[in-house]
Amino acid sequence: MNNGTPPAQPAALLSSATILVVEDDGANRALLTRLLESEGYRVHTAADGEAGLRAATTYRPDLVLLDVGLPGLDGYELTRRLRLDPRHATLPILLLTGRTALSDVVTGLDVGADDFITKPFAQPELIARIRSAIRLRRALVGMEAAHAVVTALANAVEAKDAPTERHCERLALLAARLGQRLDLSPAELDAVTYGALLHDVGKIGVPDRVLTKAGPLSDEEWALVRRHPDIGERICAPLESFAAFGPIIRHHHERWDGTGYPDGIRGEATSVGARIVGIVDAFDAMTHDRPYRRALTTEQALEELRHGAGRQFDPELARLFVDEIAGLPSRLPDPPGDSFALVARHLRSADTAHPVGARDG
Repeated sequence: MNNGTPPAQPAALLSSATILVVEDDGANRALLTRLLESEGYRVHTAADGEAGLRAATTYRPDLVLLDVGLPGLDGYELTRRLRLDPRHATLPILLLTGRTALSDVVTGLDVGADDFITKPFAQPELIARIRSAIRLRRALVGMEAAHAVVTALANAVEAKDAPTERHCERLALLAARLGQRLDLSPAELDAVTYGALLHDVGKIGVPDRVLTKAGPLSDEEWALVRRHPDIGERICAPLESFAAFGPIIRHHHERWDGTGYPDGIRGEATSVGARIVGIVDAFDAMTHDRPYRRALTTEQALEELRHGAGRQFDPELARLFVDEIAGLPSRLPDPPGDSFALVARHLRSADTAHPVGARDG
């Protein structure tokens, strides 16, 4: 297990990649093929832009080495068309050209190329750039796979606990917003977002009859519910970046005064990510209906947070979150690029006050 940084990949693994060479000059095409195959790469070739476009779809290469001065569909246009296809969004495209003007470089980068290599090229430099581009691409693919796993786990929780539909998604947005107020680093924000999405994944191990029970829980049922942080930790432990967000899953039900679970830790001994998720989890639960109680209004929920500051919640984080939410209208349109609007439209009001449910979150 590591800290989320993709492990270094050996040259042998990188050289097993497939490269598409699109070059109209037969001699150059043959030279590049021999060079790349000598490094262990699998090579496919095309002599013009249209053939290159078809080959990219057919062979799904790990990298495209592309001459700019192709007949018909030139390298710039081919790059642009490849980028229009979502399947090629992360495909490394290296442009080969004898043009050295800054405007040519800018044009290549603007249409979506990853690198610009001038002819004649030094073979060691070309191979080094290819290896670097493939290494980066495989890291990106690994990140996409991790996102897919996280999404699948979060969806599994919602499928099991239907009354909390989109709870995890709303939490991720709320937690990220509070994290931004704290000027957390991008890596810390990623951890908070993952932790929020997966905080309740351990509920997969809690019986449905307990999760959806409309009345009070028995002591035995409460013991089952309180196991979900530990179950969630064990489910997520194999994920590569678990070290960053695992403490959020385990500790999002700890309390500032040390009376939470599962470990009874207090204050700043709980990670800042877990303290953030604990606050937004309580707020979202209070402002949404549950089988055992009706939703509170936004104002009532914020008052509960104020009341719990210094006991259940980190007092400074609670203050920041209350300030953030109190300045928003009860319903907002969805302005382009403002993902928080997806959360804000769920901030609903009720006609009367209701007690906070014991199983919130």
